[in-house]
Amino acid sequence: MTFTMRILTALALAGGASPALAQDSDALVGFNSMKPEVAVALAQAALTQCNNEGYQVAVAVVDRFGQTQVVIRDRFAGAHTVATATAKAWTAASFRTATLELDESIKEGTLSAGIRDIPGALVLGGGLPVQAAGSIVGGVGVSGAPGPELDEACARAGVAAVADRLEF
Repeated sequence: MTFTMRILTALALAGGASPALAQDSDALVGFNSMKPEVAVALAQAALTQCNNEGYQVAVAVVDRFGQTQVVIRDRFAGAHTVATATAKAWTAASFRTATLELDESIKEGTLSAGIRDIPGALVLGGGLPVQAAGSIVGGVGVSGAPGPELDEACARAGVAAVADRLEF
């Protein structure tokens, strides 16, 4: 039982609450999230991979809720790359799918084509969900390589660099 749940249970019992109310602590959920240093290591590894290939990019890492944790922009990366990388990371975390895969599955005329119209979503390769023990703990987006497949390859290198730290 977490500290918060213990406090809530103690308060409910101290106040003479009914047993049904004391059981309401089951209504709370817990989740895992990447520590900032893991998000930084992931972003740095993705940037290094792209640099090694000769690409100037931006890398963004978001938490499981799509909130930005880290953004790194290479000095010669285009002005658009920060916003694009962040949107790719948000989209991957939100839809729990690689953005390259999502792009291929929402072609014009399909039921899911409307995903392209969701504010903040960017369905362009280079975004990956980050998982730990089968749960989404964040997303990473890369923008600036000369193609979405290359952006995704750099994102994959970032995830691979911290994979051992995400297993629990």
